Amino acid sequence: MRSDKKKRKNGKRWLKILGLLLVLLIAGGGVYAYNVYQSLTSAVDTMHQPIKREKSEKRPEVITLTKEEDPDPFSVLLLGVDEREGDSGRSDTMIVLTVNPEMNSIKMLSIPRDTRTEIVGRGVEDKINHAYAFGREEMSMATVENLLDIPIDYYVKVNMEGFKDIVDAVGGIQVTNELNFTIEGNQFKKGLNQLDGIQALAYVRMRKEDPNGDYGRQERQRQVIQGIISKGASFSSLTRFDEIFAALGKNVRTNLTFNEMMNIQKNYKAAAGSVEQIQMTGENKKIDKIFYIIVPDEEIQKVQTELKTHLEMK
Repeated sequence: MRSDKKKRKNGKRWLKILGLLLVLLIAGGGVYAYNVYQSLTSAVDTMHQPIKREKSEKRPEVITLTKEEDPDPFSVLLLGVDEREGDSGRSDTMIVLTVNPEMNSIKMLSIPRDTRTEIVGRGVEDKINHAYAFGREEMSMATVENLLDIPIDYYVKVNMEGFKDIVDAVGGIQVTNELNFTIEGNQFKKGLNQLDGIQALAYVRMRKEDPNGDYGRQERQRQVIQGIISKGASFSSLTRFDEIFAALGKNVRTNLTFNEMMNIQKNYKAAAGSVEQIQMTGENKKIDKIFYIIVPDEEIQKVQTELKTHLEMK
């Protein structure tokens, strides 16, 4: 009898201990979540860089990302900018994302940086990546809109010099390389490669040794972006949130607000499960001793039609 009472007493004691541990875990989780939230909002505040225009001229209505039912499709221009001391920089990477929540899909179009097109606001034809040097994000957005005949609702700019900080912050990434090459003292073998920040930056910059030229580099850029997203979303990155948010705050700028980012995560996350890559190709040509890529009108129209359909434009 006494033994049974003792067991019940010990059982109650362990229940109390387990209950206390549970409370401590919940409290600790709350503190952790609060710290993550504070770090995230601080990074987003630093990243936020609005533009002058309220909406695109290609879109008469203002889109909203807050609707849980039937949210609007939208587009984003990703700019990878090589900004060095004494140089205003050029957008060596230009990727357009269109997001359709009803189709639960994303289309990703890489625009070759040497594409010859009208630079809106300058009245001249030039390489499309020069739009950033002339008029920063707004001229880049307007020029891409003119080329593709679609609205560009948002932009996200990444400083390529600081790109290595983001890769290091997530603990490095893995990529599958298609050819052997060496650049800037870094050797990349064919097959699976583990990259730190410096190696990742060299990997996305290589172009001259690639038989596919800029198209091969665009593929490596997409690999690294997908590697960062995959590694950043993994459980192992939870303990590195301070480093990740600090790197993002230092090297990323966007006109997306914190609330808009939260609404995208809430209402559009299913679309991330289906990402289709689109390539816009053209012919190499020298004009006045300057190298350009000339994209045929029929190729441009084909891409325009595909993106307009995805954005549900009439």
